Amino acid sequence: MGQIQELGQIIILNGVPRSGKSSIVAVIQETFNGVWMNLGVDRFIQMTPARYLPGIGLRPGGERQDIELLVPILYSAMYESIAAHSRLGLNVVVDIGHHDAYAMGRGILVDSARRLNGLPVLFVGVRCPIEIIMERRQNPAWNVGNAADSPMPRPVQLWQCEVHMPGIYDLEVDTSLLSPGACAEVIRQHLTDSPAPSAFQRLAAHYT
Repeated sequence: MGQIQELGQIIILNGVPRSGKSSIVAVIQETFNGVWMNLGVDRFIQMTPARYLPGIGLRPGGERQDIELLVPILYSAMYESIAAHSRLGLNVVVDIGHHDAYAMGRGILVDSARRLNGLPVLFVGVRCPIEIIMERRQNPAWNVGNAADSPMPRPVQLWQCEVHMPGIYDLEVDTSLLSPGACAEVIRQHLTDSPAPSAFQRLAAHYT
């Protein structure tokens, strides 16, 4: 008889842009056991045709209603890919900035949870004070921001509120207090210690 394929672990890092998610991803890929595939937002933006950008990176506030109908489809494709990797035994780490502050509610987070139902998922909130986020946006070393990003763009404020809704995460880390390595170690320890159902599984249960 064939050997049963063990499911790959999925870690979803949810936070606003410049909160430090990608630095944590790099540590996880470098130091965690096994193969860890990065299927985060930047990878999918790179695949998206220019006329539909920023695709799944669309900021809150209903700024691009012309592409908004496409965004849930792109998210669905992304999460189906994540699920396929896990079912093949590959671990997946995802850095994303989920929000539902579109021109109308799209329910993308809950639909994404449904697509990962039955798979091992750890849902991590990545916190960083908005003042530090703004400093990073203005810092040329981060290669982001422009003259329009001042002093506190409304989409940045909306994103901060939407991402940090209480009670939706398995755990949270704060990159203003912990280094990327220390954040990764908190995540590693949680994977070792906690057999409880994931917050993503609870979202999926509410959806079905």
